[in-house]
Amino acid sequence: MKRAEDIEIIPIKVEDDGKIPNHPDFPLLIYKNVFEDGDDIPAILNANGWSGEWLGSVHPFHHYHSNTHEVLAVKEGHATLQLGGEQGEVVEAEKGDVIILPAGYGHKKIAASEDYANYGAYPGGVSFDMCYGEPEERPEKLKNIKEVRMPEYDPVFGLNRLLFNYWKKETLF
Repeated sequence: MKRAEDIEIIPIKVEDDGKIPNHPDFPLLIYKNVFEDGDDIPAILNANGWSGEWLGSVHPFHHYHSNTHEVLAVKEGHATLQLGGEQGEVVEAEKGDVIILPAGYGHKKIAASEDYANYGAYPGGVSFDMCYGEPEERPEKLKNIKEVRMPEYDPVFGLNRLLFNYWKKETLF
């Protein structure tokens, strides 16, 4: 695994589009090319308090989670993802990349290599909800997003707390 000071960090902030709320204060973060061959990604995430991990892919439709933050760590291959809903940014996720999605942030897979796989995990192993941007779910989901706690650790760098250079406690509701 690369050192925190040796990686490129890309913050992305997309406003609420009326369907996908995204997070009103915290940007989505992409850590480029963090993990290297031989890194035990689940063990690193677990050691930093992000658990409930699964290995698979991102759904091919816009969705978000209102009750937890999420980390996606690319194990193999590459994918084109749209982050933040229909008006969101299209990015290339590649082996070794990490995407940290604050609660409410939309994500969708547009295309992927045949070998694409990412781990997903959540602070404290919270069981995530699936939200689709439907009008009837919106009031409850906006309330949930406001109640999601700040994670204790950066999912990759732990006590280094790199995440908190971008997510500030004073920006909470």
